[in-house]
Amino acid sequence: MKGKKLSIISVLAAVLVVVGLLVVLSATAAAAGPEDAQAIVDRARVTFDDFMKDQHYTWLHDNLSKAKGLLIFPQVLKAGFILGGSGGTGVLVLRDEKTCNWSEPAFYTLGSVTFGLQIGGESAEVLMMVMSQKAVDSLLASSFKLGGDASVALGPIGEGAKSNITADFISFAKSKGIYAGLNLEGSVVSVRDSINSYYYGREVRPADIIVKRDVDNSGSRDLLTTLKKLSPECSS
Repeated sequence: MKGKKLSIISVLAAVLVVVGLLVVLSATAAAAGPEDAQAIVDRARVTFDDFMKDQHYTWLHDNLSKAKGLLIFPQVLKAGFILGGSGGTGVLVLRDEKTCNWSEPAFYTLGSVTFGLQIGGESAEVLMMVMSQKAVDSLLASSFKLGGDASVALGPIGEGAKSNITADFISFAKSKGIYAGLNLEGSVVSVRDSINSYYYGREVRPADIIVKRDVDNSGSRDLLTTLKKLSPECSS
């Protein structure tokens, strides 16, 4: 009897240890510090560079001048691969319609993403074109749902791809370097105020970063340089 009680206690102790570890890991992921923020910015630059040099995304290249901004998520993970479901953290950069200059990055999370069977990996890179003022306005809120508060459509893929798409957001994704038809309908985009504050050293809101543009971090220079170098001039 005593041995049975000890066995139960041992099992409960083991469960508590596992739960404790999961809580610590979850808290660590949520409480991203300055180093995490800079790594996201650096990976966003690489992700944008990859999309712009991939000839399967010629429609993106040809129509980027029409975009008001870009949401870049270097790594969106499948549900079950991370705690709390599928998703990832990335950055938003917005273009000034008069000067075509890109804003400093604002941090956002993309959550509740549906990975289709055609995606052959545990994660995907996602780039979303911000196409309308409604899309910009939705990004100034704390969170919004794609397909509900703002429309989203998959961008055309392949050389010579042509399509007249009308949507607030147009998304592109690839997994393991190949096209991934990631379903973003129903996904939630949320502002990461904590990371934004860490990165700029004070409490800021998205409007301070992408509209007022009264923030600055030298760590974004490489990203902004790459955006300027590889982006065509903006068009109204």
